[in-house]
Amino acid sequence: MPVYQYACPDCGFEFEKQQKFTDEPIKRCPKCGKRSVYRVVSQVAVTFKGSGWYITDSKSDKAKHSVETKHSETESSSTDGKAESESKAPAKPQSKAEKT
Repeated sequence: MPVYQYACPDCGFEFEKQQKFTDEPIKRCPKCGKRSVYRVVSQVAVTFKGSGWYITDSKSDKAKHSVETKHSETESSSTDGKAESESKAPAKPQSKAEKT
């Protein structure tokens, strides 16, 4: 369940309340009793830092090795394909000025 932060502009009282998503927002201040409480939008409590998650992060060692092997095979075949396509590039046709 999420924790919501509330504030009362009349008395300045701030408080947090753990509620379900389906619960109605609190409208009455528990300190002064006035009906001017509002929900405060605050910073998220969870911050994700780093370069990200990868398919190998939660795998067993055997599965990690398998994925890494497939990844390295894919990289080597893609670089071989580039070299072949570059070496088989058709010759540029000569222009009329070069023929004379």
